[in-house]
Amino acid sequence: MSLISLLIALFAEKNLSNNAWQFDTYFQRYVKFYKNSSILSTFKKSALKESTLSYTLFLILPPLALFLILDLIGNGLLNLILSTLVLTITLGCKNTRNSYKEYLNSAYRGECTTSEMHHLQLLEDKNLPPLGYGQALVWLNYRYYIAIMLFFILFGVAGAVFYRLLSSVIEQRDCLLDSAGEEGDEKSASAVNSQTFNTPSVSSGCKNVNDIMFYVDWLPVRISSLGYMFVGHFSKALPTWLESIFSNKKPNYEVLIDVAQQSEDIVVDNEDSTAEPTLLVRLAKRN
Repeated sequence: MSLISLLIALFAEKNLSNNAWQFDTYFQRYVKFYKNSSILSTFKKSALKESTLSYTLFLILPPLALFLILDLIGNGLLNLILSTLVLTITLGCKNTRNSYKEYLNSAYRGECTTSEMHHLQLLEDKNLPPLGYGQALVWLNYRYYIAIMLFFILFGVAGAVFYRLLSSVIEQRDCLLDSAGEEGDEKSASAVNSQTFNTPSVSSGCKNVNDIMFYVDWLPVRISSLGYMFVGHFSKALPTWLESIFSNKKPNYEVLIDVAQQSEDIVVDNEDSTAEPTLLVRLAKRN
């Protein structure tokens, strides 16, 4: 059943571009609902709006509701249809796909400044550290496809929704901090974009939700990077992958990108700004 849902959802996601099939549409509606709900009002009154509990409720309510609905339906055709529909919405990101197309079009026309603007805009929109365009696409491919597929296989469609919610909070770190101070935003930004990396802590509430993501992504990233080795240059990437198994001092996105780059043994022309992204995207698709 899981395989059938995955195959249908992957096919449908590529062919459905309407906003009704985009996760961000429902995420923004849920954010608005949550801000205006009595649940968050309680936290406002008790000065706990930015607490870990508030974020925990925000993340677990939709997956929990979906799990209960599917449990009531039971295993059957209706369960399969609902799971496939939700998975289709959860997978992929139209904005990232459009950004890639616009970047390539600009690069092929020789508009270096425009293509670089698309590059920087993608990093800003997705709240990513300084990465090459191809490197960013490798990480976003993991975030929007591989990780969701792994969570779906292990925990069902509720797990897939939970992961996508968590990654969306990372991308829009102020989504619940309607009146949070600038200090909180600066801390969140520096946590993502810092060049130095410390072992994450989950004890400081919502401002460290990015640190929680580190532990959520740790194993899926190693599984995904193992896939890159099998579809690419295994022996060349193996030392990098083994090093990541015994170390928690490296950000997950660096682990995945390093293994992907080692797995792709084709020489890249540094003067061609389309070479790295297209090679790494092809590698990601094989994976």
